[in-house]
Amino acid sequence: MSGTIHIAAALLIGSDGQTLLVRKRGTQAFMQPGGKIDAGEQPAEALVRELHEELGLHVDPAAAIYLGKFSAPAANEPGFVVEAELFQVNIDVPVTPAAEIEEVCWIDPAGDGDLVLAPLTRDLILPFYRSSLATA
Repeated sequence: MSGTIHIAAALLIGSDGQTLLVRKRGTQAFMQPGGKIDAGEQPAEALVRELHEELGLHVDPAAAIYLGKFSAPAANEPGFVVEAELFQVNIDVPVTPAAEIEEVCWIDPAGDGDLVLAPLTRDLILPFYRSSLATA
């Protein structure tokens, strides 16, 4: 069986240029913060809701910069593809893991932080961020 999981995800960037990854309880892979888009919900609304639930962040949807749609095999649901509406969110406030988030980690986008990364993060989002830094 296969299916698609539609999510809103954040390329969350700190004031030092590092990016925040999260690991859900009971899983191995670190990934972008975010989550499933509910029926009738706009991706930016889902992003704001998820960042608040998972990390206690209050993000203005207008401050989230839409970067595009990215798809990759789901890290925690075998046989599924995750389709992410990705937004860049710059923050300079502390982050606290909440809800299903067990661990958060700031990493230098030039590397992988010696972490197990979800396919979407490893293969698409971090390379995308690196290339945007190279052209900035």
